[in-house]
Amino acid sequence: MDQYVIKGGVPLKGSVEIGGAKNAALPILAAAVMCDETVTIDNLPNVRDINVLLQAIEEIGAKVERTGPHSVKINGAFINTTSVDNEFIRKIRASYYLLGALLGKYKKAEVALPGGCAIGSRPIDLHQKGFRALGAKCVVRGGLLSVEAEHLAGNHIYLDKVSVGATINIMMAAALADGRTVIENAAKEPHVVDVANFLNCMGASIRGAGTDVIRIEGVKKLHKAEYSIIPDQIEAGTFMFAAAATGGDVTVKNVIPKHLEATTAKLLEVGCRVEEEDDSVRVIAPAQLKHTSVTTLPYPGFPTDMQPQMCIVLAIASGISTITESIFENRFRYVDELTKMGASIKVEGNIAIISGVERYVGARVSAPDLRAGAALVIAGMAADGITIVDDIYYIERGYENLDAKLAALGAKIERVSSEKEIQKFKLKIS
Repeated sequence: MDQYVIKGGVPLKGSVEIGGAKNAALPILAAAVMCDETVTIDNLPNVRDINVLLQAIEEIGAKVERTGPHSVKINGAFINTTSVDNEFIRKIRASYYLLGALLGKYKKAEVALPGGCAIGSRPIDLHQKGFRALGAKCVVRGGLLSVEAEHLAGNHIYLDKVSVGATINIMMAAALADGRTVIENAAKEPHVVDVANFLNCMGASIRGAGTDVIRIEGVKKLHKAEYSIIPDQIEAGTFMFAAAATGGDVTVKNVIPKHLEATTAKLLEVGCRVEEEDDSVRVIAPAQLKHTSVTTLPYPGFPTDMQPQMCIVLAIASGISTITESIFENRFRYVDELTKMGASIKVEGNIAIISGVERYVGARVSAPDLRAGAALVIAGMAADGITIVDDIYYIERGYENLDAKLAALGAKIERVSSEKEIQKFKLKIS
């Protein structure tokens, strides 16, 4: 099993280029099958979840042509089944986006229930509520969700809770339904807007994405398009917090600074200097980080996907900080690993009380999920001594060439696959 081995204590310096947003790319790839012409998608992150979804799209008959590591052409004209199920698709949460896409196009779909990281329950009741409102029947059997409709008709849908997945899924199905659909209490995340923009490029009629009310006028069919995915705000935020935790000075390029406002606000609170340009953000760490309090909220609030990285910074800041996790109930699973590195954190329900320590100490830790895994890598870079991070396949689900990008900023990090390689790394850096 592959691992990262890290020698900490080196401030990150330089610039890093951010890739396309995984959370936008996954639903956009699903939506690409909704037309019978070739769709070209650029700025695609080359990560495991993307490759699994592309494989699933290919398996149902769509033509998939990888034209480069970050670009793909998809033609949905050749789809021969609306049933999507294999051992890999069950491991990613984004499998459910094929429900909305195939239901909209073929009026039926059957997809394996979503997997992904074990950070808390991800119910799909709101997805089903939306599909039913459009006229579909929903049945769960054998780990599959089956949806089918004789006719899809627009409707007024109020989401009881803000849900990115449900907003996107309903939007896709409604794009090819008859009449008008209104989604109230819709998610406002940048990737919701990106999916709406992509669908509109294919001929859909969607207005209001980015607000809490989205209006969709159904169209008869969609057409070919070329589209470039937005930069990944979570990858960008991860490097911004890495700069803060290591006492570094990093310019994060190819970003949309507006998408990073909640992250930037917290970095300013802990004492960092942040300089924004049109498409880049520079983070300069202070000599001593300051404590603060954070609550995760739907966009434009502080993102739950940045919570573990924030904790890494606060655990070596002066004073006592708190993090309140309001989105996922199991998002503090990394705390036990971080305490192995000397952190002082007490979790009570959905609140972490963090007493800042002077520094981390290198240890062997295991990534419990995607974002927590990246956070533990940051802790390793800020630690005294050697840190080994196991189970990095979680990290590689959402970060492309993380080790190479960090090494280019001066980090002493290598991807290894044996104890022998770990010893070799230790000898090299000693």
